[in-house]
Amino acid sequence: MAANRYGMEGRSVLVTGGGSGIGAAIARAFLDDGARVAVAGRRREPLERTIEGAPEGRAIAVVGDVGAAADARRMVEAVAEGFGGVDVVVSNAAAYAGGELADLAIADWERLRSTNVDGFLHLAQAALPHLERSRGSLVAVGSASGDRGDWGQAAYNATKHAVHGFVRSLALDWGARGVRVNAVAPAFTVTGMTAAVADDDQAMAKVVDRVALGRPGRPEDVAPAVLFLASDDAAYITGAVLPVDGGTSASTGQAR
Repeated sequence: MAANRYGMEGRSVLVTGGGSGIGAAIARAFLDDGARVAVAGRRREPLERTIEGAPEGRAIAVVGDVGAAADARRMVEAVAEGFGGVDVVVSNAAAYAGGELADLAIADWERLRSTNVDGFLHLAQAALPHLERSRGSLVAVGSASGDRGDWGQAAYNATKHAVHGFVRSLALDWGARGVRVNAVAPAFTVTGMTAAVADDDQAMAKVVDRVALGRPGRPEDVAPAVLFLASDDAAYITGAVLPVDGGTSASTGQAR
């Protein structure tokens, strides 16, 4: 999963949204690097698939919804109790809804806010005291859409802007206590959530036209960046939002 080793042996990691896509790739990357990993999500079957084949005692699945504060606390406590501490927390669980804001159903907005914003808040509140004890790391999976605008997804972008704001401010609040807080910011990445676009040749041509490296992202592109930010090699990096976007954000957006 990752070309380099980052010394994760013996560390205890929680990955939310770990049943598919970017979250599953991140969880497997930590397992491959020797960590003990808890994957969390709303359905057990995908979580079990992610950790299938993991060494005995090094992986657990925790069913819950980060949008519920009690569930987020239970996820963190499962790592603390099951593995003896919490060293790394990856806030990856996310929801998406696009379309014109005037047409956005309130139920869709509540789903976006609950997962993307409240979910990060609940997870951070539960995890930060544990990470202070371990001098650990919180890594969020943000988005290129969290620093700029996109057509037709104002609500989604607003939630990702909130995540980036949390990351930068929490890095200031918790840095002196030994906790590092960072984010990765992928652009379009081929996952189950984006399958409708990925399967549309015309839509994908528009996506790829804005990517300097000439292809869409894959979950396996994002996972090593998360591993790095959680590692001792990034010991002097906090408050960073690292683009993992194939050069998408290097552009002004003007046509070629």
